[in-house]
Amino acid sequence: IEIYSLHVDCKVTSRFAHTVITSRIVNRANESREATFEVELPKTAFITNFSMSIDGKVYPGVIKEKAAAQKEYDTAVSRGQSAGLVKIRDRKLELFHVSVSIAAASKVTFELTYEELLKRQLGKFELLIKVRPKQLVKHFQIDVHIFEPQGIRLLETDSTFMTNELTEALTKVQNETKAHILFKPTIDQQRANPELDDTLLNGDFVVHYDVKREATAGDIQIVNGYFVHYFAPSEMPVFPKNVIFVIDRSGSMAGRKIEQTRDALLKILQDLRPEDHFGFITFSNTVVEWKSSLLPATQENVASAAAFVQTLSARGGTDINGALLSAVGALDKAKDLPERSVSMVILLTDGQPTSGETNVEEIQENIQKAINGKYALFCLGFGFDVSYKFLEKMALSNGGIARRIYENADAALQLQGFYQEVATPILMKIEMQYPENAIEGLTRNSFTLFFEGSEIVVSGKIRNELDLLPVEIKAQSHTSDLTLKEEANVKEKEQIFQDQRYIFGNFIERLWAYLTIQQLLEKAISAPEEDQKALEAQALELSLQYSFVTPLTSMVVTKPADQQQGELANKPTEAG
Repeated sequence: IEIYSLHVDCKVTSRFAHTVITSRIVNRANESREATFEVELPKTAFITNFSMSIDGKVYPGVIKEKAAAQKEYDTAVSRGQSAGLVKIRDRKLELFHVSVSIAAASKVTFELTYEELLKRQLGKFELLIKVRPKQLVKHFQIDVHIFEPQGIRLLETDSTFMTNELTEALTKVQNETKAHILFKPTIDQQRANPELDDTLLNGDFVVHYDVKREATAGDIQIVNGYFVHYFAPSEMPVFPKNVIFVIDRSGSMAGRKIEQTRDALLKILQDLRPEDHFGFITFSNTVVEWKSSLLPATQENVASAAAFVQTLSARGGTDINGALLSAVGALDKAKDLPERSVSMVILLTDGQPTSGETNVEEIQENIQKAINGKYALFCLGFGFDVSYKFLEKMALSNGGIARRIYENADAALQLQGFYQEVATPILMKIEMQYPENAIEGLTRNSFTLFFEGSEIVVSGKIRNELDLLPVEIKAQSHTSDLTLKEEANVKEKEQIFQDQRYIFGNFIERLWAYLTIQQLLEKAISAPEEDQKALEAQALELSLQYSFVTPLTSMVVTKPADQQQGELANKPTEAG
């Protein structure tokens, strides 16, 4: 079985990435063989299309409601269920895998399309393409086209497998608003060794970029009656933080995990600013406060905290409820905190609650009542024994986010990386306001916190023939209350995309749908049960309308009649 052509074609238009992967395979054997197509794609992406064509006959993938697809599938395959076609691969990727039996000398073309909105983190957008053909490929090509009307400020490619020879196969062409990156290694350049057929192409091909920002009230782009508004202020004074680290030291954290936690905390302590206040609470079946109150991050206090972190050891049960209530209590009674400051609790745990209150619903209720919108709660789940659903619901109900920390060599870096994302709050209580009667289907437009290096994205549908779209942003910075205003000229904005060759026409509409689905699903996590159904119904409708494989839809992959019928591609979620 020979992959004679593999093409990755990626078009990024104003952060929205549309990737098509085409693999052409021929069976050079003189009998039937299994041809396999494997793609590792970002977890944040939605698959929108898949097809196989065998000797010119096309077998398309069809996107349906998950329950309906499952039922159909179970009927077709009465001998129990085979594994789905998509599974979580690691921290950032999931794996799409399909194989089909093809006759001697037959050819098959696989084509997979997925889309995602690139998210700005620590000042950059990241486009990740996983490259793992497992054999030398005669025609191998990665094409990345980027079009950013705001202008490209920075562009870099990074790859985990580059050699000097392979660098010669990489070209970058860039002007003010566009970039084209082409990676086209010959068979000889792909070889790991001149005598053998092993390939060097195994790893990540990454493009990082950022855009220029002129306008203070962000940048608005409009296509076919849909708009997207990007807002990422910079060079603002940073809010002082009051942060309590709540660290699990139950028995299951023993060994590698607690070591990695210590390493990460020591680095994080160095990153605290002098005007920050901080505290530690550690817990097993008992809850221990490091100091009775939050301390300013002076050199002495940081040194004394570092000495304490060095002594962290793990044994006992897990009283998450008691630990979080102590943290909230400590923030409630804290004195002398800077007047305009941001308070947050960062929980790190690797297990289920086993001590104190162990009913997760009760814990969620207790914590939400105690926090009452005053502080942000971030939950980090270490490994796969945590109830991620529980942590995610608790974080989202209290103005924060949850993140799974994968148990591998870079766990300490994952912890540190997470802290860096939330280390520099520069705005709070951000309201993005648009004329009410002129916009429908507005995505989320109020945000508790904005961190340096990230970006706020709001999208919606412009109702009637508007000439000007006025926007107003209200927010609090460390030093003042801000009101920023901007007016977008609809016709002028539409013009920008008119003459662009490689734009898929309705990309802002698809971006809007992608963002709306993501937000509805996220909202459903922390919503009461009756609202959950309505939110999911709305997300399902959009998933079907725009053909996205989301956690509510499945793609039925059809195969030639003589083979096992209709496999399912589902969207895995972190909560499983």
